[in-house]
Amino acid sequence: MNILMVYPEFLVTFWSWKHLLKFVGKKAAFPPLGLLTVAAMLPEWNKKLVDLNVCKLDDKEIEWADYVFVSAMMTQKDSTREVIARCKKLGTPVVLGGPILELGYEEFPDVSHFILGEVENTLAEFADDLMAGTAKKIYPAKNFPDISTSPIPLWSLINTNDYACMLVGFVRGCPFKCAFCNIAALNGRIPRAKSSDQFISELQAIYRTGFRGGVMLTDDNFIGNKKRVREMLPSLIRWQIAHGYPFDFTVEADITIADDSELMNMMRRAGFKKVFLGLETPNKESLIECGKLQNSSRDLAACVKKIQNHGLITLSGFIVGFDNDNPETIFDQHFEFYQKTGIVFPMIGILQAQKCTELFERMQKEGRLQKVATGNNTDCYPNFISKMPVEVLVRGYKELVKKTYYPKAYYERIAVFLREYNTTNMVVRKLSKTGLWAFVRSVWWIGVRGGPITSYYYWKTLLLAFCKYRPAFPEAVANQIYGWHFRKIAKSIKNS
Repeated sequence: MNILMVYPEFLVTFWSWKHLLKFVGKKAAFPPLGLLTVAAMLPEWNKKLVDLNVCKLDDKEIEWADYVFVSAMMTQKDSTREVIARCKKLGTPVVLGGPILELGYEEFPDVSHFILGEVENTLAEFADDLMAGTAKKIYPAKNFPDISTSPIPLWSLINTNDYACMLVGFVRGCPFKCAFCNIAALNGRIPRAKSSDQFISELQAIYRTGFRGGVMLTDDNFIGNKKRVREMLPSLIRWQIAHGYPFDFTVEADITIADDSELMNMMRRAGFKKVFLGLETPNKESLIECGKLQNSSRDLAACVKKIQNHGLITLSGFIVGFDNDNPETIFDQHFEFYQKTGIVFPMIGILQAQKCTELFERMQKEGRLQKVATGNNTDCYPNFISKMPVEVLVRGYKELVKKTYYPKAYYERIAVFLREYNTTNMVVRKLSKTGLWAFVRSVWWIGVRGGPITSYYYWKTLLLAFCKYRPAFPEAVANQIYGWHFRKIAKSIKNS
């Protein structure tokens, strides 16, 4: 059987990293990990993979296939519909899965088969039915599967050098249940982890492809199961040392990581570099409103500083538009928090009520829900009737993003970050050709051709880092490259 796997194109958002790809000479930010894992689960069929973020899809490839497997997220909706329409026109049936099905499978009438939720316990049954000619239209997830049964992704289907960063999973699920987040419903509140050996084997498989550089963990909350993390980290430290630290890691974790100095030190020794925190808002009343109690009972700025002091770079998402947000103060409150903490590129969005969340149910019950959320974290409008007048919310959001990514404010956050970032005993990776060329391109595109204001703060950043924080100089350069991307996104939000 011939199976064509297609990964639809992403919208340009904060997470697409599209505008920084030219600095590192890559075609896409992340590989299609879900499809690569599905490919490894399927029988020994003929398999091809086309990532539309890397290359175009030819009709001949669709005609070659007996089935086209598509996996997508909400922000790939438009591209997904286009792929399905092309397959229908050419007479090739489509199998669809992934988070995009939060929209409801009814939204895709031309799809032949749907695989809902996590696939470890359903894909084998579907494959058997497919070969027997008895495949059903819908295969719902039976439960939360044991992810130790998940195979090593079939990396041979792609060229890893097309991507800026690799992906790997260790834990699924999160013990918290924030009102706006659907992870508890989709992946459960009891985090399931792979074994240490399995995780190391997956890293070894990436290593064998020749890729070196950043690896992002897809975990909903890396420290959701601390016991398993503590068991894994010593093995990872030994593996990294033995292989000359080929990878540095980015993870998502909750704010309680700041309470565990031993864990943070182990993470730094294992090559962890960035931690994405769901801080959401500096407004305590809004944190309580959305059930983010792990954040509301602590000094968030002090926690961020502590994480930075342990040699980890803090990233975060932020949200405006909660019922308890005061329109006269909330936008300034956010901006002041960003500047004080040195979170260099905060990813700011307007609150959206996603399906399978308490917020969605509340908005529905209160008669405030207007439409399905887009999943785009740069969408300028809420999908429900906000307590804050919508024109005030949208105007405040656009001004906040504009002000946050103005070169002077951006430089000031880099300066705060450099002051707090502890580089003692920092793991230093050998400078790669990709890193060297990214620096050279940044000098030309930002330092020379970036315009007088942007160029001024670019050189000011580099001078500050070189003179006072030399071990963190690569991070200063990287932050200026990230800034290029975020200023482009901020401009698109302003003009939307």
